[in-house]
Amino acid sequence: MTATTATPPKFLTSQQILEHWQGHRNLTRRTIEAFPEKELFEFSIGGLRPFARLAIELISIGGPGTKGIVEQQMEPYDDEKFVPKTKAELLEKWDEETEVINLYFAQITEERFQESFNLFGQYEFPVYQNILYFIDNEVHHRGQGFVYLRALGIEPPFFWERF
Repeated sequence: MTATTATPPKFLTSQQILEHWQGHRNLTRRTIEAFPEKELFEFSIGGLRPFARLAIELISIGGPGTKGIVEQQMEPYDDEKFVPKTKAELLEKWDEETEVINLYFAQITEERFQESFNLFGQYEFPVYQNILYFIDNEVHHRGQGFVYLRALGIEPPFFWERF
């Protein structure tokens, strides 16, 4: 009798991880949309950054980080390249970076997820941990945005409605 070795099923495929991340990005986009223009750029609580600055951080991490992983470039983090003046500009850039993420994420092989990568020349972790950081950071900042919206008397989008 010959023993066969079965490959154990994965918890998530890379496509499912991307869909999960894009669900969060869709929810964050709707959070940006919920802000009045002025408050998006100016309102804060306790000295924290306004939500537009938080969104710019996310824009400056997701697309550039994913592209850097694929191209194996260790460019420094820079959230000063893009300074929108309107909500429309912010949303347009958000959508552009969503496409960058889709394009480059599809090029990350299963093997690469386990490889170490020095994200932005600062964070040396396996690729999968960098991707999870992108998602975790977005959830964290969106939570701040939800608090801001509630303080402004605006009901934030339901956190479970990601698509």
